[in-house]
Amino acid sequence: FADVRDQFRKWREESGRHSDEVVQLWVAVLEDKVQKTGNERHLILEQVIVAALDTARFDIATKCTKQLSEEFPGSLRVMKFKAMRLEALEQYDAAMEVLDAIIEKDETNAAPRKRKIAIKKARGLRLDAIKELNAYLKKFMSDQEAWQELCNLYMSEGEYGKAAFCMEEVLLHNPHSHLIHQRLAEIRYTMGGLENIEIARTYYSQAIKLNPHNLRALYGLFLCCSYLANSKAVSSKRKESQKLAQWALEQASIHTASHTSIKNNEKFIASLDSAFGGLEIKSN
Repeated sequence: FADVRDQFRKWREESGRHSDEVVQLWVAVLEDKVQKTGNERHLILEQVIVAALDTARFDIATKCTKQLSEEFPGSLRVMKFKAMRLEALEQYDAAMEVLDAIIEKDETNAAPRKRKIAIKKARGLRLDAIKELNAYLKKFMSDQEAWQELCNLYMSEGEYGKAAFCMEEVLLHNPHSHLIHQRLAEIRYTMGGLENIEIARTYYSQAIKLNPHNLRALYGLFLCCSYLANSKAVSSKRKESQKLAQWALEQASIHTASHTSIKNNEKFIASLDSAFGGLEIKSN
């Protein structure tokens, strides 16, 4: 019993789900002894509810939710778990009603608003999810995860300009992340056109400056510079782009050779060089 309780605590501290193991240990050990866990009992019940919903053990989720509901009637936290159970059962309309009731009681609660967006996304209503997420960000403008999610939704709809704006908002909150610079560069590169490729080159360069081992950014920089070297830009910019493309390719080759487990891979690298050299962006 003590070992299982400590294991549950460790998983909570590490923010690990381990849903299958949680449900198995709950049924085998903790279910009949949960009263002995003291102050941790409520945390364990919540942990088991989430694990049970992950593994489609709705009987366990219902039983644990009922225990919390009897002890804390009218609790918004318990109402959230009820909504999650309805959502797992695909009773979306009923789940939305519960979430709306939570928001009505506490307008500053971000969790139910996010659940509503997740439900609309799960139902394939991406445009409604985008509308809801925009409304959410007007109230919670510093939520980086929400901006990233909105970026993904816009990209799934082909709205790359709006997706770039969302990533710029994320970049304002975390300007030293090479992955965000890389993501923004990829969006600009996808948009195409001379101006966007130049902007993409700038972001790829910053990503490499923050993390010189970022192979994806090195290849992205090579592609951008190769495009600019063959574009209608002024000759000085074309020459600069050629040099930068060569440098990016050399760095990528060095990193690939130093980390690969394949021996004598020069032939593969040459094939990769040839493949990247054949890529070209054409804007309509």
